[in-house]
Amino acid sequence: MSPVRIALIGLSASAKTSWAAEAHLPYLLSPRGSKHYQIVALLNSSDKAAAAARSHFGLPEVVKTYGDPEALASDPNVDLVVCITRVDTHATLTTPSLKAGKAVYVEWPLTQGLQTSEDLVAAASSAGNSIVGLQGRVAPVVREVKKLLDSGRVGRVLGSDVEAYGSLLPRDKLPEGLAYFADRKVGGNPVTIAFAHAIDFIHHVLGEFDEGSVGSRMQLQRPAIKVLGDDTGEQRGIVKSDVPDVIALHGTIDGSNTVDGATLAVRFRNGTSFKGRPAFVWRIVGEKGEIEVESPAGPYLHSDSYVEPVVIRVHDHESDVVEEVPWKWEAWQEELPVRARNVGEV
Repeated sequence: MSPVRIALIGLSASAKTSWAAEAHLPYLLSPRGSKHYQIVALLNSSDKAAAAARSHFGLPEVVKTYGDPEALASDPNVDLVVCITRVDTHATLTTPSLKAGKAVYVEWPLTQGLQTSEDLVAAASSAGNSIVGLQGRVAPVVREVKKLLDSGRVGRVLGSDVEAYGSLLPRDKLPEGLAYFADRKVGGNPVTIAFAHAIDFIHHVLGEFDEGSVGSRMQLQRPAIKVLGDDTGEQRGIVKSDVPDVIALHGTIDGSNTVDGATLAVRFRNGTSFKGRPAFVWRIVGEKGEIEVESPAGPYLHSDSYVEPVVIRVHDHESDVVEEVPWKWEAWQEELPVRARNVGEV
């Protein structure tokens, strides 16, 4: 079978975030990835910027460069468009390709708002072969937890609770290049990224909330955010945030392994956890035992949590013994940077 021909939107030598270069490119250029995919085009803010990215990352000259999403959509030699840009540009950059019938992979968050997201989904419905980048579902840790539940080892789920912190960022500071994280209308921020990725893989394992059962509260504890220079780390100013930094969420869940009325309760706070405490603890209470997932580095099981060991434990109630459950990366994943491992699995 011929490789799928890919156009990357957002691979840039000067991007403020590096997800395209660190999470997508390594897999696509790896021996495993290159068997299945071929990069044939780049779309950036201009043709010149796309050409600069092609040169910077050492891609072949035959890779086409675009500065116009309509022009990319018209390229008959592109099978799959992968969008890895700031959230509020996703819809504008991918809608032409969707309308042209191309498959599209959009990184999460889908867009900056409900209406734009619904419009993008509508544009994708005719093709029926597009996906959203919620790679936490395929993380080995998440798969192992789901396997434990499916095995019946702890019985049916009675409830689950989660304590999570957006530990990649300080509680009251942002680098200059990510100052837009304090602007809710942009759509990319710790709530829509860290919290949303986590709640997605949690629901993937446990099941969705029952309709009408959800209760939640959001709070903005630290509205004044210091902006630090990207180059020096020195304070450049202060911005007023309108993005909540605390979320409390609960509801009953309806999954294949849950009892009626099983409750999921999640508490998220942006910034670091209490000093010396893990930034992500997820417990699942079953009829016969409990599962605990502890990630000292935070809830980023889809990406950045692996600078410290992520541990799965099972407490068997009958024997009163706690056992650590092993998990591992596939051999091909271990050859890639951490951010590329789950993306490659998707």
